[in-house]
Amino acid sequence: MGRRARLTLTPMNPLEIIAVVLGLANIGLLVRRSIWNYPFGMAMVALYFVIFHDARLYGEAWLQVFFFVVQGWGWWLWARAGGLSRSVQVEWMGWHARAGSLVLVAGSSIGIGWAMARWTDAVLPYADATIAGASVVAQVLLAMRRVENWALWIAIDVLSVAVYINRELYFTAGLYVAFLVLATAGLIAWAKAARSGEAIEA
Repeated sequence: MGRRARLTLTPMNPLEIIAVVLGLANIGLLVRRSIWNYPFGMAMVALYFVIFHDARLYGEAWLQVFFFVVQGWGWWLWARAGGLSRSVQVEWMGWHARAGSLVLVAGSSIGIGWAMARWTDAVLPYADATIAGASVVAQVLLAMRRVENWALWIAIDVLSVAVYINRELYFTAGLYVAFLVLATAGLIAWAKAARSGEAIEA
């Protein structure tokens, strides 16, 4: 008689649980266009640097360093745009900027993926690189208050869920399902705000 397969449950990392809570707060405030998303986001990415490095997702680990710096820059930009007293105004990109953004995503995904496959022991180099490359572009668009950042985050979240399940980061996969829902809500809310030129008092 064959042996029965047994389900092994991976112990939850306390850092991952804390990062999930911070991430939900970060995205919830982003959807509302509140500048106070940034402290939560910066704390979250600091924790995820450790979590992803331990999971051998090196592209995403070092991406968190970039996120930390760009979120600080975004905090400053949003403050200059009046974000300390009200929700910031948001805008659409032009078609040339959209095309340029997609080229950057494709190029960075291929280049980073090839480098990680050749010189590291990354387990999913091209998926890892695609998430990293797309996230860089999306984070910059977010700091610049462009509506299209949400469309890119939706694609990133779908791929991320699959990668994190593969690496048994189940709480993080669940977080990215929530991110997917919130990114969809963010796209709808920001598109409406961009059409109306809305800037709500905080």
